[in-house]
Order: sequence, then C-alpha cells, then structure tokens
Amino acid sequence: MTDTYIYDHVRTPRGKGRPDGSLHEVTPVWLASRPLVALRERNQLDTAWVEDVAMGCVGPVGEQGGNIARMAVLNADYDQSVPAIQIDRACGSGLEAVAFAAAKVMCGQADLAIGGGIEMMSRVPMGAAGGAWAQDPQVANKTYFVMQGISADLLASLHGYSRADNDSYAAESHRRAALAWAEGRFARSVVPVQDFIGLTLLERDETVRPETSVESLAALKPAFAEMGQKYGYDTVAMQRYPQVERIAHVHHAGNSSGIVDGAAAVLVGNAQAGQRLGRKPRARIKSFATIGSEPTLMLDGPSYAARRALYRAGMTASDIDLWELNEAFSSVVLCFMDALNIPHDRINVNGGAIAMGHPLGASGAMILGTVLDELERTGKTTALVSLCVAAGMGSAMVIERV
Repeated sequence: MTDTYIYDHVRTPRGKGRPDGSLHEVTPVWLASRPLVALRERNQLDTAWVEDVAMGCVGPVGEQGGNIARMAVLNADYDQSVPAIQIDRACGSGLEAVAFAAAKVMCGQADLAIGGGIEMMSRVPMGAAGGAWAQDPQVANKTYFVMQGISADLLASLHGYSRADNDSYAAESHRRAALAWAEGRFARSVVPVQDFIGLTLLERDETVRPETSVESLAALKPAFAEMGQKYGYDTVAMQRYPQVERIAHVHHAGNSSGIVDGAAAVLVGNAQAGQRLGRKPRARIKSFATIGSEPTLMLDGPSYAARRALYRAGMTASDIDLWELNEAFSSVVLCFMDALNIPHDRINVNGGAIAMGHPLGASGAMILGTVLDELERTGKTTALVSLCVAAGMGSAMVIERV
C-alpha cells in the first residue's frame, strides 16, 4: 500500500444552527466551497492535479442535495476535470470522506485528493432526509428504534454515569474550547467565512460559553425525559436492555453537541504529490476502520472502531498520544474513556462538540484537523480520531505526525 499523507486541512468556524446564526444567510454550497478555496490559495494548488473530492453531508436534500460536493468544487473554481462525491455515514461522514480520499491514494488510484464535509443545520434541519429507520414501523419495531437522545441516556444508565458526571465533563469542554481560542490554537486552520461581496460573517466558533459551570448546567431540564415517557421510547429501550430498571435522563442541551453550521476539507496525497506541490507532509494516515454496533444503544461504537483501527495499524491504545472523540453527548466520551482506559488530559484537549458544535457531515474532518494541529503544537506523535454513528456504527482513524 502507498504511504498516504495529510498535507493541509482547513475548516470554517461553526455558526449557530438557527435562523439567528451568523452563517444562516449563506447557502450550503457557498459554505462548502470556502475550505476548498482556502486549500487552493494556501497551497498555490493547481486544482487540475486533484483527482477526487469527497464531502460528507448527512442531510443531502433540498439545497444540500444533488451531490453538493460537485457543486462546491465548481463553485470554488476548481478545474472542471475534478470529480466529486457526497458521502453519508451520518455523524461519521466527514471522517469517512477523508478515508475515501485516502483509500484512493493508498491503492494507487490517485495521487492527490480531498476529503471533508458540510452541514448547514440552520437551513436544512436534522432529519430532513427522512428514512426507513424512524418512519417505517416494521423496521423500527424490528430494530428497537429510539431517538438518539434516548440512546445517550440509556448509555449513561447502563454505565452508571450520573447527571453530575455528565455536567462536569460538559463544563470542562467549554473551558478547554475557550482556552484554545484565547491562546490562538485554532488560528492556523480556521478560515473566516465571508459573503459574496467580501463581508466577514464569522471568524470564530459561535457557541462556546466560557462561563459554563456545573452549577449553571444543573439548572437545565433533561431534554429527553418527556420524549422517552410520552412516546414510549423508554419502554422500547428497556425491552432491548431489560437489565435497566429505568432510564436516567441526564442529558440536556448543555451536555449534548450543539446544532451548528460548518464545513471542512483535508488535502491528502502520496509522496510524489507532495514533491509536485512543494509541500512537506504533516502527518501519515496509518489506518482507518468502521464497525457496526447494536442500533438501540447506538453510541458505543467508537471504542470498537478504535480497536480495529489500532489493530490495522499494528498498535495498541498505549501507543496513542492524543485522542479526539466527537462529543455527540457527554456520556459517549465517558464510555469511550472507560473502555480504552484513557485519562481525561489526553482526550479532546481543546474542547469538542459540546462547546463548539457538531455540523454532522463535517465534524469528522474537523476533529481530524484539530488533533493534527495539537500534535504539532505539543510535539507529540500519534493520534486517534473517532466518532459514534447513528443506527449503531463507529468510525476511527489513526495518524502519525511526520
């Protein structure tokens, strides 16, 4: 297999995924094209060299539909010879898109490619694409379907994570994200979003709340209790997991990932592509993996994906310097840390989606870039990135700083 490297990565800041969010006025295709433009300009890239672009997008409908990746490529003024593909593996889509691009390079079918993602949650609401899992009663019944927030509360109930445990983790995510922004740790990789006349709309992540504390989070009502009881999801979850006496509803808006807009792109290639670009590689992609897990619980897949990626890389958990796990819900990270015996000071060290938000199709590419920057900042060597995925899956990737 051909050694495959990360040469550069960029992301937009994440804007509130509501009509009052700073990015709401731009279209998804405009936002998706911003990281592509930045990669071209930063690397003086002859875009005709790019052999494919893959972009994650979880709501590929309406103005995000019709293969938004190809539209973004054209809108970014890339050469018309550059093809593109939209990928949907729910929350893992952005990392899967990078893996797709890297796989082409690894097997010798491309020299240079881009993986990334886009989600405009203020304009295309979560769940807009529909699907059989939630809407077909036969499928829902067979798979014990529950809404993902119920899965998060189920995960906490199974492992005994209290409301205080979850709130404590969430408060620390905000503290770390605020510190990272204050110290300029994201400055190299976050490109401000401007509108078509050049007016800057957003320069930094919009949902970080430095004042967040365990005490302030304790005042929030559980977000999924009424849903679980009124619509029967608690009963369904306990039918699948009869060892649980009751579902402890410990999650709320403050310890769950924020709904945001955002986009990201990662430039990958082989050694020859780097020489042609005149760029030194920043990291080697060692391995990646995707697994399926039990769909009702849904959110425990990252540890299984991480173990498989480690196996593919010929490594163990003790070989990893830094871990980056998408903070879909606080209990997801608590479970991952326990499963792999990861100390809190080595995971999500610059905060995560609880503080900065989770633009579904872009998050995997975003956190991959975040951990690469942190490896370089701290002089560390290896990192593992992972995400939980709806319907019971997990995605992971191992990288090594060059």
